[in-house]
Amino acid sequence: MSDFDVIVIGGGMAGISVAYELAATHRVVVTEAEAQLAAHSTGRSAAILIPSYGSETARPLTVASQAFLLDPPPGFTDMPFMSNRGALWIARPDQATSLEPVAAAAEEAGTQAIPLSAEEAVEMVPVLRPDRLHGALWEPDALDMDVAAIHQSYVRGLRQRKGEVVTSAPVSRIQRQGSAWVVEAGDHELTASILVNAAGAWGDVIARLAGVTPVGLQPMRRTAFMVGGKDEWVKWPMVIDADHEFYFKPDGPQLLCSPADETPTDPGDARPDPLDVALAIERINEATTLEIRSVRSEWAGLRTFAPDRSLVIGPDPEVPEFVWMVGQGGTGIQAAPATAQLTAALVRGEGMPDHIAEAGLDLSAVSPDRPSLSSGE
Repeated sequence: MSDFDVIVIGGGMAGISVAYELAATHRVVVTEAEAQLAAHSTGRSAAILIPSYGSETARPLTVASQAFLLDPPPGFTDMPFMSNRGALWIARPDQATSLEPVAAAAEEAGTQAIPLSAEEAVEMVPVLRPDRLHGALWEPDALDMDVAAIHQSYVRGLRQRKGEVVTSAPVSRIQRQGSAWVVEAGDHELTASILVNAAGAWGDVIARLAGVTPVGLQPMRRTAFMVGGKDEWVKWPMVIDADHEFYFKPDGPQLLCSPADETPTDPGDARPDPLDVALAIERINEATTLEIRSVRSEWAGLRTFAPDRSLVIGPDPEVPEFVWMVGQGGTGIQAAPATAQLTAALVRGEGMPDHIAEAGLDLSAVSPDRPSLSSGE
């Protein structure tokens, strides 16, 4: 049996980042079900930070994360995490009002969203069909992210702070013994006074094992695939349909494409549906002159939402030694630093960090005790 102060369940970006933050003051262990860390949502990200994207609670956390990602602490990394990309939101004539909420979200996030005519959008991305465009918004502050480098830096930082990581260790039993949690994870039996649930799509599964009321998490499948590209496409921005019907962005010499689907599913190793791939190809070909005919690779990941689509962060109202860090809904990478800092502060019994409060987060809107959460039963 190994004794710790905190057990973090989940070795993706959420679990590793909060473990890193907590390891400054606590003895921490991360337990991961898979043989490799970041095998699910983290490893299948679109790898871009878009300040205007996400829920009303995700956007302030993204804003509050940017300083860390753009200028990490000394010794945290030896390479930049971010590079310029930009996002171009496009709208068809029948989507004339669909750019308005994008502009409003950008204004709220304090980022630029510059209106463009159809002609200006085509000048930026020449494959767009002008007859299919009503207009566009240019978001220059969207940044490509090196997700693997960010995750690996958190892992390295965690180990430098003497935190531990166990892999191939699916959690099979969670019990309370006095004031301690006892967790069986693979061949390991771990004990700690605090349990942090950063299990993503499996968040409610972990809650049930711990005898804690679920919050009603719903995993959603998101499909993506790669198609061949050209060298002159490398500097294009990410192109996003205003109603989230598709997106595409350069990824080296290829294009990463998606129908931006949200298909309810059970926690598991998500697989792409050929119909979703075909739908994305149809939509992108209608909007552009790309004439996509074949796919080089395809995959799917899970984006997990609470019933109100807001994050769930903080101690459980009935079992405060059980701390939630779930429901990122596709913003878990871009908002990871601030989300981890906030969760760690709540574990320590501290208030919301100043930089997160200044970004405009309403702490009650992410609390596990908020009325909008269901029991999930």
